[in-house]
Amino acid sequence: MPRNGNTVNDWLLEGDPAIRWQVLRDVIGSADRTVERERQKIAREGWGARLLAKQDPEGTWAGGLSSDGGLYSPKWTSTTYTMLLLRDFGLPANNVQARKACTLLLDRGLERDGGVNYGIAGKPWGRSETCITGMVLSILTSFECDDDRLDTIADHLLTQQMPDGGWNCQRRFGATHASVHTTISVLEGLRHYEQHRRRKLQAVRAAQRRGREFLLVHRLFRSHRTGEIIKPIFTRFAFPPRWHYDILRALDYFQATAAPRDQRLAEAIEIVRKGQREDGRWSLQHAYKGKTYFELERLGAPSRWNTLRALRVLKWWDRAKPDPRNEKHVEAG
Repeated sequence: MPRNGNTVNDWLLEGDPAIRWQVLRDVIGSADRTVERERQKIAREGWGARLLAKQDPEGTWAGGLSSDGGLYSPKWTSTTYTMLLLRDFGLPANNVQARKACTLLLDRGLERDGGVNYGIAGKPWGRSETCITGMVLSILTSFECDDDRLDTIADHLLTQQMPDGGWNCQRRFGATHASVHTTISVLEGLRHYEQHRRRKLQAVRAAQRRGREFLLVHRLFRSHRTGEIIKPIFTRFAFPPRWHYDILRALDYFQATAAPRDQRLAEAIEIVRKGQREDGRWSLQHAYKGKTYFELERLGAPSRWNTLRALRVLKWWDRAKPDPRNEKHVEAG
């Protein structure tokens, strides 16, 4: 089988509707009507339908299994993590079940400081958590929740940006350097807010540029001080990533924002290229332990999720215009 081409695309199109519509849009470039017709199948068949069938009558998932009413825990069957998956699947924004869950996540999670967190019995915790806030903002805006409280949440995230350009949920405990885990969740939340809410555009875009620069200074996975790899696991690709960071998740964010090509990404791009197997696919290289409703893909086996994401990242990289300001950056020390 060739390392890339129609055979890989055919294999991708044999997968779940959640995969197929994104392959048609991002890899093949099919007509919008064809893409949308495939996307509408997510709620009726495959992974999306199976997850929707697990929803409690109240609108949560795993509602009776945790002290917060299933809003954030248990991992990975709670409402937040199920909705993150449905977001990634591309479940249409007008889905009634998803909208019901969005209302619960917002009503029971918004804290006095403007962020989001989940306490006992779905009551406010008293103080928000930045990772959760970023994830929930991405969910609410992906499903086009029309509520001015989303602007409050976005404002809160803007105020939580650290001097180095990133975010860290441990900041209130004294952290002075941003976390890649928190940063990618917030960046995804702000991207969806920009795309679907279309408010505070100048401030939201500026915050994302600073956040991307934080990741670029680290070449996505290296210490900005020593150049050493921060954690080897950052170079192994998992799906779903849950709250965890890796370079494929980061690169997928860069391509989704149509960011200019920056040479500080070149090493991460090469890692993605080298991950391609002889048959043109990428494997599921890592999986996060925890209870799930069902297995999407088998660890070590060819992964449609990783293949889809890698192909669209490489397509963006090979076509993106370079940013002349960043073509000659020296190596981080």
